[in-house]
Amino acid sequence: MDNEEAIADFKERRRHYLSSYKTLDECDGSFIRVVNSKTFEVHGIRGYLPLKVVHFCMHVHTMPRTFYLTRHGQSEYNLYGKIGGDSGLTDFGVEYSRRLAIFAKEEIATEMKINEKGEEKKRPCPARLWTSSLRRTKETAQFIEHNTIHYTWDNGETTDWVQFRPIARRNLDEIYAGTCDGMTYKEIETCFPEEFKRRQEDKLAYRYPRGESYMDVMLRMEPIALELERTRAPLLIICHQGILRILYAYFTGLSREEAPFVKIPLNHVIKLTPHAYGCHEKHICLLKKDDMPGDGQDEPPSSI
Repeated sequence: MDNEEAIADFKERRRHYLSSYKTLDECDGSFIRVVNSKTFEVHGIRGYLPLKVVHFCMHVHTMPRTFYLTRHGQSEYNLYGKIGGDSGLTDFGVEYSRRLAIFAKEEIATEMKINEKGEEKKRPCPARLWTSSLRRTKETAQFIEHNTIHYTWDNGETTDWVQFRPIARRNLDEIYAGTCDGMTYKEIETCFPEEFKRRQEDKLAYRYPRGESYMDVMLRMEPIALELERTRAPLLIICHQGILRILYAYFTGLSREEAPFVKIPLNHVIKLTPHAYGCHEKHICLLKKDDMPGDGQDEPPSSI
């Protein structure tokens, strides 16, 4: 569709809107009026949930945006099948971090633009980076370059932007396993058979002794969801399987009951592009499983 057809289509849709449009005023009860995502008029809003809706509306926008989700590279605890902890990367984990840095520079931090000659050319574009506060995610980001680019936005404004300025977010830390932190699933089954059984029966609501459940983590990730809705530049998130399951479910429309069972393999980047009626996704493998030992963090079959 060319520009003239698009404008004509828009005007026709606007004409249909006018036939049934009704202007809101104070006599119409509670409402939120949003004008071009810049002006917010709130009238008669009271109560916990309605105010949460107002807060959410102030973060959303209609501009296209892309998120890149990836687990950290293979860690020492992955290798031994242990959960939690704050271990560093194995040699294979370091290799993945090198490949991720190349991918970030060539794919995430570039965009296609049409130059004055009408040709499509790649150019650097602003990009963001979030990790958890744990060592293995920071080490996975260690080779990503932080160059400063001079960028001109679509509205003509210019800025000096530091690429992938690392921001460590505690909200993105892995589910805390409490008493079971640092154990394998086999050790948990042997030492805490009742706890193991409870987790198998209700993975969503199960809380580790002195630890967290998926429900707990969803609550602490609420500020993250709001910031993601507000973000416009491409964003690379390096964190953990449990956290990425929740983020993936949020953007793809899965229920919270489905979230704990989403498979997020090591050495893959998941590209998510939200749109009006869903979310486009693409999975990119940067290090094949044949090139490294298995992920020692595989869960018991009944809970996958």
